Amino acid sequence: MTIPPIESFPLLDGTSIPWLAWGNGTGGARRNAVECGHLALAGGVRHIDTAQLYENERETGEAIRLAGLKREDVYVTSKISCTENDTPLPLSAVPASIQASLDRLGSIPDLYLIHNPFVARPGELKALWHVLEDFKEQGKLKSIGVSNFRPQDLEEILEGARYTPVVNQIEYHPYTLAHLQPLLDLHARHGIVTASYGTLTPLLRHPSGGGPLAPILQRIASRLSDALGKQVEKSTVLMLWARARGVVVVTASGNAERVKKLGEIASLPPGLLTEKEVEEITRVGRGVHFRYYTEHMEKDFPVPDLPRE
Repeated sequence: MTIPPIESFPLLDGTSIPWLAWGNGTGGARRNAVECGHLALAGGVRHIDTAQLYENERETGEAIRLAGLKREDVYVTSKISCTENDTPLPLSAVPASIQASLDRLGSIPDLYLIHNPFVARPGELKALWHVLEDFKEQGKLKSIGVSNFRPQDLEEILEGARYTPVVNQIEYHPYTLAHLQPLLDLHARHGIVTASYGTLTPLLRHPSGGGPLAPILQRIASRLSDALGKQVEKSTVLMLWARARGVVVVTASGNAERVKKLGEIASLPPGLLTEKEVEEITRVGRGVHFRYYTEHMEKDFPVPDLPRE
């Protein structure tokens, strides 16, 4: 199947990553990973994000086969996660855990992440990163990175690292910007690409249904709808805002119609938002602090004194 070109972002190791991924980590996407993954791929998505924690790495490979695609046609991200009940992994168990991921996927993922810094036992985070580096040097992993890493976590593994993480996947949207600034500055200094989950949180989970961003996103969505001659939703504007800032977007949906539309969104041409629109969303977002997934990023990483709305 011929699909329109999808923009990719270059990574430190010379590879590149498609800007939009369908993730199978929550809700119906997690429960129906084969069916929904097939729909996403059939619609034109070429990046799937999974993890050990989601318990559907095997289903990710099945979705690719069901779609009739070659493995090399789909960018796959996976992650090493904690054991049951969020128990950290003993360092001695890490190599077998990574190998189990590869076996379930049926191939080497294009990107492999540490799901969060608490996968490692206290004091063993650097050693855990070294295991990923060893697998990469042995050709058993390709690109390697992290997820839910705070500034102190990144600094811990960067010291003496053979390979800099190419990606840090975090909850990222306009209402997290003020809190994340020290981390984003660290990303910029080291060439680490930011990947976003929960990108649509301002619209889906904010108590007011969007907060001060809602009318701005609607205005831009209306302009784009007129310009493109088809309906553009506020959620699409948020994703395009992240792309304009060089951020990879991971969105998890189990709704068949929304999943089918992701490929169309993925292939939208760059530059649809004006610089003024990107700046307006950013500026207004910085005036609010609201995060849905607080269990990692707000632990020992002080939040700004800002309103939630």
